[in-house]
Amino acid sequence: MAQPHELKLTKNQGLVLSVLESSGQPLSAYTILDRLRGQGLKAPLQVYRALEKLLEHGRVHRLESMNAFVVCCHSRQGQIHPRITAFEICEACGKVNEFHDRKVEDALVKYARSSGFKIRATTIEVHGLCANCH
Repeated sequence: MAQPHELKLTKNQGLVLSVLESSGQPLSAYTILDRLRGQGLKAPLQVYRALEKLLEHGRVHRLESMNAFVVCCHSRQGQIHPRITAFEICEACGKVNEFHDRKVEDALVKYARSSGFKIRATTIEVHGLCANCH
């Protein structure tokens, strides 16, 4: 995976990333499109292409359970993106917290090696209530 700083953003990629950064919450591709219609994006394919490149370069993550996208906290800080990413997702307020736990990563890598499996990427989604909502 390329490092986040290596991606030279196209206009559409920059717009999509900007919307995600300013939202503070996960957004669906159609919500992103709705927010960018006034800036020239008119088709879902434009958003999906931009998201595909941003995903490929580790700038955003796709939250499968929510069918939504969120900015990678590592790309904001110019850090190396971990192989295994985890998210706490609050079912009440929708807040998403990205975190990385070396012990969890080591355990998954060890298990995969023992079975001959090569991990390409892993996303763990943990659903529950954040400290403010429980």
